This record gives sequence, structure tokens and C-alpha cells, in this order.
Amino acid sequence: MTPAATIDIRRDRRHAIDPMIYGHFLESAFFGNIEGGVFDEGSPLAYGGDGARNGLRRDVIELCRELGLPVVRWPGGNFTSAYHWEDGIGPRNSRPRRLELAWGSEESNHFGTDEFLAWCSEVGTEPYLAHSCRDVDEAVRWVEYTNYGGDTEYTRRRSRNGHPAPYGVKYWGLGNEVYGDWQMGHRSAAAYAADAAEHARFMRAVDPSLKFVAVGKTDDREGWTETVLGAVGNQIDYLSFHLYGATAQLIDGDAEYDAIVAQSLYFEQQIVEYSDLVGAIAGERPLALALDEWNIRHVEPTTWPEPQPSDDGGTIAREVDGLPTRPAHRVNRWSPRTLADALFYAGVFHALHRAGGREVPVAMANTVNLLNANGVIVARPGGAVRAATYHVWDLYQNHLGPIALAADVRSPGKLTAVRQGDERDHHGEFRTCPATVPDLDVSATQTTDGDSLRIAVINRHRDTAIRAGLTLDASRDALPARAAAKQLTADDVLASNSLTAPDTVSLRDLGPVELTDASYDFPPHSITLLSFDLT
Repeated sequence: MTPAATIDIRRDRRHAIDPMIYGHFLESAFFGNIEGGVFDEGSPLAYGGDGARNGLRRDVIELCRELGLPVVRWPGGNFTSAYHWEDGIGPRNSRPRRLELAWGSEESNHFGTDEFLAWCSEVGTEPYLAHSCRDVDEAVRWVEYTNYGGDTEYTRRRSRNGHPAPYGVKYWGLGNEVYGDWQMGHRSAAAYAADAAEHARFMRAVDPSLKFVAVGKTDDREGWTETVLGAVGNQIDYLSFHLYGATAQLIDGDAEYDAIVAQSLYFEQQIVEYSDLVGAIAGERPLALALDEWNIRHVEPTTWPEPQPSDDGGTIAREVDGLPTRPAHRVNRWSPRTLADALFYAGVFHALHRAGGREVPVAMANTVNLLNANGVIVARPGGAVRAATYHVWDLYQNHLGPIALAADVRSPGKLTAVRQGDERDHHGEFRTCPATVPDLDVSATQTTDGDSLRIAVINRHRDTAIRAGLTLDASRDALPARAAAKQLTADDVLASNSLTAPDTVSLRDLGPVELTDASYDFPPHSITLLSFDLT
């Protein structure tokens, strides 16, 4: 049979993949991220005793250790804009309970700086703290509390709170989405840039090793990026941007499959365009991008009953028959991740791998969210489970190589209207743009020593296996006839995992597989990893 597609891997075009692109995000007061998620005081699944570990969920920590988390951003998100870090230190029963305006709840402040950093230590991840960028002195004292090694009131407080040695937090965010009127402290680009420059200057006076993430903006008609980089570009290390996909699968079911998996093309377009824009403005300054919020939203009508989490890891059934299905603007934060979502995530990782070789690469990415709230781990009072998307992180972070190679791919595909994330027109409908969506999307990598070639292939086609001929440096003979294979798929494209069915979507080890005439059949709606021994 003649292959329908060809994949040629080129070792002469390569670049490193930054492991920080596999990062995560936690937001306080946000749909079970913290309380009922990583932190659950009094739970039999949590640590007891005194100190900052008290209340941290052991089962969640184990799943995080198993996966490996390179970096985690906290406390937000929108929560950041009104957060005062000193509310969250000291004896828990003395901490103030605050009305929280970002998400309309009350914040206990029982999970604060010391709890987050203790959790990071337990998990083995790099903390990334985000400050509102609204108060220079508050930001400076936060750095003093976490990083300074001298003898001051703040370092004494840190010691009294159980951590005499500095924490050494390296990554710091200067605000969050301050261009938006949904943020407390919303301001113009010029005002924000001046504030960010002052914050960076004095925070770095406490610890010169800090790395800063400033607020960027992809929808940049008003020149936000140029204004910010003009004022603070020499003081920062990353410029952030946020991307969200969207699906109405809760309304339209698996008819949404093609729209879900195609949205990684929209992400890649946005990444490329913003990288080019920042590169043109920054000139010779070494800068990187931080995609420090990204996900795909499951949206539904506001006329439906509010979703509530079920004990099994999904949502409690609701009666919606006869209720309007449009417009669909509310994000269901408890809707579990599906196989279709997993293929979308994989496509975004392929885009990030390719972007790693650009002049301004994406060198950090943080998915929204790590836990619950559409996260890669789901926690309920009775336990925790790996979501379908957990296995995408496992596959790409732990089984691919750290060196990206060029992949020249010819694949069948179709011209379709690609959804532009969660952008809407004046009728409230999703914006789309025509593009050809290839059935196969490939990310090729190798190990540092070059002895192992690892090729990840997404087959987006819902129903058809695609046979692809594989070559290495344009040679069929350079590629071994046998590979080790791993695969992520399921019968149902909207399959998800639960506490009672934790492996409905899971990464399966297929063992050694034989290529036929240097070709391999990639199953429909799947992700396949082929690993070749080149020694």
C-alpha cells in the first residue's frame, strides 16, 4: 500500500526544547485549585502536624512527583491583582479572612507563601510568584521575606514561620493582565510600564538573581508591547501572553471534535506572530516569551444550572432539556478533560517545540490549571486521579528527547474554518479563519547524545488510520526497521477519566513494533511515540 503521508526527519536543523514549557499554574480561590485540591486541612489524605506542610494532600503530591513539574505559577491569575501576601503568613488562626473580588468568594488565607513554597519543595518544582505590581514596597518586602539572608524583621518572621534559610525564589511576575478592566489596578501601557520598571529595579536590589515576567498582549492594536518593552525591556527576562481555546462539546457533543483538535493551529499562529512582533521591537535584547496561561475552555449557556463537582471527578448531572443552548459564554470549570482535549494539548506542544528555535522563543508555559478547574489532575475528598491530559505531559516531558529536529511532513488534510480560540463576533459566535488542517502533526526529537530518535505523531483524523512513510535525512535506510512505541487513544473521542475508571484514557506501552517498508499506520484520534535506537 502506498503511504498517504511522508515524514522526513532532518538532523541538520535542530534546537533545544526548554523544559519550562511543561509548566503549570495554581490560583487561589479558584474552583478547587487550592482548598479541596493541593490543600485540604483535616483530610485523612493530607499531612497533619504543625508547620507549613499541614493540610497538603499527599496523594496529589505523589501524582505531581510522578509527572515532574518544572515550574508552577501562583497565586494567580486574576487573584493576584488584589492579593496582599502578608495576609497569608504567620499562625493560620490569626490570618485575616478576606472578601476576594476576582472570583467572588471569601479567601481564608490558610494557604499562603510558606505553604506554597513547602508544597513546591515536596513536589520538587521551581516556584514562580506573581505580584500585582501595584505596590513597590510590598513587592520588595515579599522578596525580602522569601530570599534575603540577613537579619531583618521580615527574615525573623520567616524564621518564626518555620524556614530560617532563604527560599531562593527565582521567577517573579510583574502583574497579571493589567491591560484588562477586570483587573484591580487596570491601567494604561505607559502607566504599567513605569510601575513595572520601578518594581523590577527595587526587587532586584534585594536579590540581583531574580528573573522577571512582564505583561504582554497579543491583541496589540494600541501598541501595548512596544510601550512596555520601551520602558522595561532591559530589566525583564520574559514577556507573558495568554491563549485560550474553546469548545461547546457540553452542548454539541462529539460533533465538536474537529474544532477542538484544530485549535492548536490558531495557537501556533499567535505564537509565531507575537514572537515576530517582540523580536522586531526588542532588537538585540535577549528576551523570551512566557505563555503563562493557556488551556481550552468547555463553555456552556448561563441559563443552565451552575455546574457542581461530583465525587467521582466529573460534574453532577443536571437537567438541561428544553433550556437554551446559545449563547454559550460560561466556562464550566468542573468539566473533565477528554481525549479530544489531549490531542489539542499535544498539538500545542508541537507548536511550542517548533517555536523553540525562533529568535524570541517561548521558554516558559503554564497551563491553567494543574489541579481541578479543568486541570491535569482531579482531586475529590475520596482521592485523586490523572486526567486524560496528564498523560500528554507525561509523554512529552518524560519520553521525548530534549533536542527538537526539523520534520518535513506531507499529509492529507482538509480546508476548514479554524476556531480562533474563545474570540467571539458581535453575535456571540466563535470567530473562525479558513486554514488547511493536516491530519498528521509531527514533533521529532533526539536525546542529547544523539543515540535515540523519538518521533511524536498526532493523527487528528477522527475515523481513519494514516499510513506514513518515514525517512531520516531523506534516507529510508538510515532508520531502523524496529521502534519502541507508546500510544494515547481511546474508543470515544470525548472519553475522560474518573476515580472509578481512572485508565479510560491512558498512555499504553505497545512494546517493539515493526515498520513495513519504512512505513507505520497511525491510528485515528491518537498520539503515537516511536523511539528508534540509532546506535
